[in-house]
Amino acid sequence: MNAALRDVAIVGGGPAGALAAMLLARRGRDVLVLERAPQWRWRACGVFASPASVAALVSLGFRDPELAPVARPVAAMRVETPRGLGFRLTYGGSGGLHDAPVGFDRAALDSLLLGRASAAGADVRLGATVERVVLARDHARLAIGGDRSDVIARVVVGADGLRSLVARAAGVARRSPLGPRAALSFHLADTEHDRDARMVVIDDGYVGIAPVPGGRVNVGIVLGRSWFERLRRDGGRAVAHGICSRVLEAGAGPADSFTPLDRVAGVTPLGHAVAQRAGTEWLLVGDAAGFLDPFTGEGLHRAIVSAELAASAIDAALAGRGASTLADYDRAMRARFATKDLVSRIVQAFLARPSLFDYAARRLAARHGVRETMGLVIGDIVPAARALDPRFLAALLAP
Repeated sequence: MNAALRDVAIVGGGPAGALAAMLLARRGRDVLVLERAPQWRWRACGVFASPASVAALVSLGFRDPELAPVARPVAAMRVETPRGLGFRLTYGGSGGLHDAPVGFDRAALDSLLLGRASAAGADVRLGATVERVVLARDHARLAIGGDRSDVIARVVVGADGLRSLVARAAGVARRSPLGPRAALSFHLADTEHDRDARMVVIDDGYVGIAPVPGGRVNVGIVLGRSWFERLRRDGGRAVAHGICSRVLEAGAGPADSFTPLDRVAGVTPLGHAVAQRAGTEWLLVGDAAGFLDPFTGEGLHRAIVSAELAASAIDAALAGRGASTLADYDRAMRARFATKDLVSRIVQAFLARPSLFDYAARRLAARHGVRETMGLVIGDIVPAARALDPRFLAALLAP
């Protein structure tokens, strides 16, 4: 087999892979992006993003004329419990594009980011399926389907999501600590024109509704194990219809009122963990680097941050500068997100116990300062450690 030698091969052309490619190409690195889809199609993926996401894209050189068509600002997140309790999380800004959470048009966003990577000089190949990754001490060999050619890269980046082939090749893939769950996602016509997003907690799951560009809302449904039999028996579309008829005001009419604008895409298992995010010749970014849960809307922000940190670590490693190694990236990611992961696990512990979640919801609804701090933490505006401060916890949980 013929084998082309590259500085960096990136498996996956989603946001994390595209941005890492763009940043490395800007540094003059020879970068190959291998994206298995020949063209973009709707799939279950992150749409609602924390306020820090747009700020991070702006810092990388993206401007309002590019971002405005792909990101719809969201004023606040309304959280609702099964018992009818609720509160409204705000994020401390004016609600504009630069300081609000957003609902992304993922088709437009992903195309924009891959286009930027290509314009920076990265070699972007669509419809290129990586069938096997073999890791050696100083390089990686990738077997590509179709023409059966191989690629040899000094560094391979796994940007290939929850079932990362690179993570499996490195032997670091682990099950999610939150247990088995499934997710469904699709778009509906926006009949309410509400600038708020909604998070509706249901039995053993929750439903996220976020306005996105194009007069649509994205619906994301996360379901625990108790739903699996129903999903197998009835299918994702029927389950989504039944849930929406109870949750969405516009979905309470006759059966033909449930008209998704694209396929009801599903993914299971949702979430995974990794033992580490980098080795001597490989590195993981985005969801491939570990994904807990979409409840807090941080997946896209983490993808952007991981791409930035990865590009810096890879460039340093390839240049042989000082003691810089790819392990620096793993340490940087742990330092950046370990506390937020702990906060996310605590949120999930509350979600798993309806009475406990209702208790917290009542206090968040009644206590403005506590609610405001929670919004800033969830939105990645202030350090996640703020939510673990004993004074904050006392203010949240005290009767």
